[in-house]
Parts: sequence; structure tokens; C-alpha cells
Amino acid sequence: MSLDATADRARVAIKQEPQKQTAEIKGAARPMQWTSAYSGPLSIMSGFVLLIALWALIVKVGQYPPFILPAPDVVLRKFISTLSEGTLIRHAWVTLSELLLGLLLGLSSAFLLGYLLGKNPRAERIIAPFIVASQSVPIVAVAPLLLIWFGSGLLSKVLVCALITFFPTLVNTIVGIRNVDTDLRDLMRSLRASRWQMFRLLDLPAAAPTIFGGLKLSVILSVVGAVVGEFVGADAGLGFLINLARGVLDTPLMFVAIISLIGLAQTLYMAVSALEAYYLRWQKNDA
Repeated sequence: MSLDATADRARVAIKQEPQKQTAEIKGAARPMQWTSAYSGPLSIMSGFVLLIALWALIVKVGQYPPFILPAPDVVLRKFISTLSEGTLIRHAWVTLSELLLGLLLGLSSAFLLGYLLGKNPRAERIIAPFIVASQSVPIVAVAPLLLIWFGSGLLSKVLVCALITFFPTLVNTIVGIRNVDTDLRDLMRSLRASRWQMFRLLDLPAAAPTIFGGLKLSVILSVVGAVVGEFVGADAGLGFLINLARGVLDTPLMFVAIISLIGLAQTLYMAVSALEAYYLRWQKNDA
């Protein structure tokens, strides 16, 4: 073999070596990517299975009757029966309607007032004591008053949800607006940005991470507000279903209603988290 042929083969080998290394790195990265992508759901499923197994073990060892602590299979049968009868769907829809309307009213008013107070510290110093005083009263004490003033219909439940979701979003909105970089504000002013441009291009994107933190807390509290309103006075809803089951010692039905409330809270939380990930995707792109 000639010297030129040997040199050509060496050059080809040198060129192919980085490609082989890149392929090996990609091949090794695939299992790591799969693990990172599915570790969260797998951990959740494992924890759920462990919780169910522990629950069944406690019932079996303690030999508790169903009206004290029903077994998981008893609750599952009750869930299927109420679902097939349409009872669970009807009551869940009532609760969902109440908390969605309450969220719409509470979050919109909290965001609007929070933005105005965040831009005007003097107004915040005047209004903040009244807001804190209103939040110091437990919602359980306010709910009966709303029931007397607005009746036992939908409006009183919506107002309870709005009140309980108002404060977290208000505080986080004020904090988020206050934390916007002053240098960026000066830059926008130097570019003669309008108020709408200042809000859309600077204030809202910069304060969004903090605001979403308040939204996540508010959507969870909205479920609590709906149940409190239904406890005080209602003829439908998951809170009413819990009261009904308590009156007849139907503990499996209580478990079904409680698990449904947890499912509603988890769904709303995941919806806000997905919206946060979509809206704040520019942060990952910048990183």
C-alpha cells in the first residue's frame, strides 16, 4: 500500500471519528432524555399506587367498617355507580360553574386593582389596610352573610369564590409590577412608548412569573371557596354531596366527593401551569 493511500485512509478516519463520537453521545443521551421526561409521571403514579396499597392495608388490619373507613374497592364501586347514574357529573358541574365564575370575577378584579396599586404606591398605602382587614375575617364567617344578602343561589357561591381568590393574585400582581426593572422603564420612556406598549411589552412579561404564582394559589383556593359556600346553603354541588353523605353516614360517597374535589383542583392547577409554560416559553429560549 502506498504512502498516499495510507494518508487518505487516515484523513477519512479522522473525519469520521467526531461523527462517531457525536452519534455515541446522542445514543447515550436518549435514555437520559427518556428518564427525565417520564420520571415525573412515574413518580406520581408510584406514589398513588403506594397510597392506595397503604389505604387498603390500614382497612384490612384495622378491620374498619365502611361507614368509618371504606376500602378502596368500595369507594371505586361507589364512584362508578354515582358516575353511571349521573349524580356525580351533575354535582361536579355545579361546583365547577361556581368556581370558574368566581375565578373570573376574583382574578380580573385582583389583577386590575393590583396593577393600579403597583403603579401608584401612595394609593396602595391608603387602600392596603382596608384590604388586609377584609382578608382577616375568615371566609366561613363571611359566607353566611352573603347567603342572607344574595340568597342560596349561584351568586352567593360565586362571591365566596371571588373573595377567597382575590387576595393572593392581588398581592402577587403588586409585587410583580413593583419588581419591574427601572432601567427598562427608562429605556421604554426614552423610546416614547405609549402606556399600552409599556404594559404589553414590559410590565406584563416582567411581572408574569410572580403573577402566575398567585394564580396557582388562587385556583386551589377557589375549590375551597365553592365548598364553603355549598356547606352554608346549597341544594347541589360537591359540597352539598358531602353534607348529604354525612347526614346518612354514607362515607364512601363522602370519599367520592372529596376525591372529585381533589381532581378539580389538580386539573385547574395543571391548566394554569400549562398556560404559564406557554406564556413564559421566551424565558427558556433566552436561557
